Amino acid sequence: MTGRDEATIATTAKSALPIAVLGVVYGDIGTSPLYALRESFLSQDIAVTDDNVLGILSLVFWSLMLVISVKYARFIMHADNGGEGGILALASLAVPMHSRRGAAAVLVLLGLFGTALLYGDGMITPAISVLSAVEGLEVATPRFAGYVVPISIGILVGLFSIQRHGTAAVGRIFGPAMAVWFGFLAILGIEELAQEPRALAALNPLHGLDYLTSQPLTGFLSLGSIFLVVTGAEALYADMGHFDRRQITSGWFAVVLPALTLNYFGQGALLLGDPSAIENPFYEMIPRWALYPSVALAAVATVIASQALISGAFSLTTQALHLDFLPRVRVLHTSEHVEGQVYVPTVNWALMVATVGLVVGFGSSTALAGAYGVAVATTMVITTVLFGVVCRRRWGWGRGATVALVVGFLVIDGAFFAANLTKIPDGGWFPLLIGLALLIVMTTWRRGRELVADQIRQGLPLDTFVDSLAETKPQRVPGTAVYMAKTPGITPSPLLNTLRHNHVVHERVIVVTVVTEHAPRVLPAARDKILEMDEGFAQVILHYGFLERPDVPEALANIVHPSVGYDPTDTDFFVGRETIEATDRPGMALWRERLFARLARNAAAADQYFSLPPERTCEVGQHIDL
Repeated sequence: MTGRDEATIATTAKSALPIAVLGVVYGDIGTSPLYALRESFLSQDIAVTDDNVLGILSLVFWSLMLVISVKYARFIMHADNGGEGGILALASLAVPMHSRRGAAAVLVLLGLFGTALLYGDGMITPAISVLSAVEGLEVATPRFAGYVVPISIGILVGLFSIQRHGTAAVGRIFGPAMAVWFGFLAILGIEELAQEPRALAALNPLHGLDYLTSQPLTGFLSLGSIFLVVTGAEALYADMGHFDRRQITSGWFAVVLPALTLNYFGQGALLLGDPSAIENPFYEMIPRWALYPSVALAAVATVIASQALISGAFSLTTQALHLDFLPRVRVLHTSEHVEGQVYVPTVNWALMVATVGLVVGFGSSTALAGAYGVAVATTMVITTVLFGVVCRRRWGWGRGATVALVVGFLVIDGAFFAANLTKIPDGGWFPLLIGLALLIVMTTWRRGRELVADQIRQGLPLDTFVDSLAETKPQRVPGTAVYMAKTPGITPSPLLNTLRHNHVVHERVIVVTVVTEHAPRVLPAARDKILEMDEGFAQVILHYGFLERPDVPEALANIVHPSVGYDPTDTDFFVGRETIEATDRPGMALWRERLFARLARNAAAADQYFSLPPERTCEVGQHIDL
């Protein structure tokens, strides 16, 4: 295939992305009209009066404008790390992710906790979205009440089953469906507004301010449910690895924001004319003859809503893996043209099990609304803090401008965060528990890897080992051996054990160390560093970004250097496999060392992570006492 052909294919793929954006990025926030306005009233048993309707509707509209249009689209999404978004990429922009002391260490922990919380949100979003759609059947007839949970489970299992086909394929399927969905939302809203245009008065922010000041406690508590209209913001930011910022923001302003605004105002218009419609204002807007097709369309839309969090979880997992905050798991790249589009089977099936469990455990979207929002509200606060650090340290903003912007965002984020804290007893504890558990896993894995690396660094220097070969003159066997080493300059344990047990060394030996940089990608010209040594040895250091999958054979094949001379048909690869033993030595608490040992045993094999050919790869064991 010629370069022109590849460019044509890439251009064609990119031109198809705007519709795919609707299917992958905006599903979560696009299905909030199914339940957000209803829960804003029912959660606090607020009377459906004209003043309350206009007040809540005003808060809904200005939340969309200030949080999504201003904070994320205008500011946060500009803080991309080489085109990659998400809170972990933001944290790596703000501070070195290996920091373990002072304020930098606190910022790293905040970034990790925000990342962990998004996994909890990724479990709740599919459950509440699909349940809220299928519950429309109960509006049609109560006879469907007993089938809501089984139907929801069937839909969710189907959703997670198609993830292996990749984000691009899913986007091609879901994009047109979401375009229809947003058109449907807009039409429903326009029809209601034509009958009751008074709802447009809620565009005036004074209605929202009057609502909050006239009933401070009730108004404050209702913010926890009003927040449901913006819960897709973090997923929107995390999905920047799948689509670029311009595509995401153009989709928001051209399609999603107008459709959401019209539909929320349409629901408000309905409530102004018929307060009893509050039980399910979205479905009450729909004529009875169109109810069943609308439920089907809503079910499709809520399946798509889950996609934003699922694909975002895949992106976050990939980043955490390469930054060494999670043990190795299998990552499949699903696009030849967009490197950020990945599928992580372990994460996919874990999310499915958790989501199905939530559907069974809570049983309704109203019950799940109590658990929903706490994780996202917390993550939004963390995002604002990290963004402030990026403004100062990376972009060189003045102190006054940074403080003014961050404080403005924190006033909004803080109000939503405080209101959502009241949900903790009603289920909000679940995403916090998931986030805390994952934070423990990530910090334990990182610290354990550091302790292992410290022991390896105390090993035999590579140049000393090479010099010793000139004296001992072990038997040299034909061919090339590639030994993977964690630390440059230190003799890898598989090489020592091979010589100790087999008493031979290959004629040519390449010691390879893979270094993950804090940038998403590394230019090919800066990929490798080569140190030629005596006795047929060479040391190669390969640099990769935290979004790139290390491919050691490919990198070696691209090196033009006499000391390397890589021949895939005459090369064997050797990797270490550590057996970790928890001890009472200083380092980590005993329970964390045992957790690390378990994680290490279950980590994916190194040959998969480094793209080594399994038929030519040998694992050599090493015992390490922590």
